Amino acid sequence: MEAIIIRYGVIAIFLGAAIEGEPFAIAGGILAHRHWLPAWLAALAAIAGALSIDQIWFHLSRHFRHNRRIEKVSRRPAFARSLDLLDRRPIWFLALFRFAYGVRAVAPVAIGLSRVPARLFVALDIPAAIVWGSAFTALGFALGPAFEAAEARYGTTIEVGAIAVSVLALVFALHRGSKRG
Repeated sequence: MEAIIIRYGVIAIFLGAAIEGEPFAIAGGILAHRHWLPAWLAALAAIAGALSIDQIWFHLSRHFRHNRRIEKVSRRPAFARSLDLLDRRPIWFLALFRFAYGVRAVAPVAIGLSRVPARLFVALDIPAAIVWGSAFTALGFALGPAFEAAEARYGTTIEVGAIAVSVLALVFALHRGSKRG
């Protein structure tokens, strides 16, 4: 198991952070605590995954605003909330949307469909992603001892359970995404 995680863990953190977010950044921190991945690499994978998906959705919505997936996202209640927040506090919203539960998934589309300049979005999205990825990876690192204590008490069942939960979360996210699109 350890060899598989060492080999594919960075890719899993990158994809998981892009699709589902925090659980995969936290998992990266736990893996770093176990010395299965360097902490900087786990954080970098989470940052890159989160930043990549934001940029993809921003630019897709900016250039393909009449695409049916973009239009479907724009009909969600969170989309209207995102636009309202973007209108009232644009800089704050651009810097903090990824920390706001309920709007994080639609915010890059809302921003892409708005008049926010691409340069401004990129300039604020990069440091926000760095803070987000670093914070949640650090949280996972801090939770590492608790995870190891649970593993010592319950055996490798906790490891298998954590992997199963991660896989189920990824499958759920992919399935939910395919139903929405």
